[in-house]
Amino acid sequence: MQIRRTFHFCASHIVRNCTSKRCASSIHGHNYTLEVFVEAHKLDHAGMILDFGLFKNEIASFIDAFDHAHHFWDRESPEFQDFIATTCTRHVKLGFNPSAEGYALMFHLFLDAIVRATEFHNGEAPLSVSAVRVHETNYGYAQSFKADLQNPDLMRSISLESVCFSPGILEEMPNSALIDRLKQYYYLLACAIIPPKKPFSSPPPLQQIPL
Repeated sequence: MQIRRTFHFCASHIVRNCTSKRCASSIHGHNYTLEVFVEAHKLDHAGMILDFGLFKNEIASFIDAFDHAHHFWDRESPEFQDFIATTCTRHVKLGFNPSAEGYALMFHLFLDAIVRATEFHNGEAPLSVSAVRVHETNYGYAQSFKADLQNPDLMRSISLESVCFSPGILEEMPNSALIDRLKQYYYLLACAIIPPKKPFSSPPPLQQIPL
């Protein structure tokens, strides 16, 4: 079973090497819509897959960090990167070309990693992000599926190392160490015999009726 939560953010970018000249050669912006699909095979004590209110924590914080920012590929010239860094307080350096497809894969990877690194307290079944859709316009979107995260051809430039927020963004985040804690957790998970403590935790539920 799946649930879907929609988010919005505004941002600018250039998609280098694409066929459309305007997209490839000029800074331009979009009002993005991001659809996040979460999957589980059992309901929690409230009869839900996941309380929609819990999307307002680390997931919403990570997505909001992209809002009102310029996003650029880390293969841009040093001169261009310096210009953005000195004139734009909110900017995001990416290890991939910022196409809608790239965003779908990146958000899928990070949001699934956040969900899996969160300790839930209301009898939630193991959760995963099953799909992510990224709309740049009202008439088209790119969608990432679970299997895509295991495809090396699609993921060769996308990892937990492929997003770098500017100091101006980090200053405004509720948890500026979010990405660092995420990377540390998965590093320890890969190395440890005993799984490490999850870095994120949902608040305890309000139990009103005995189970």
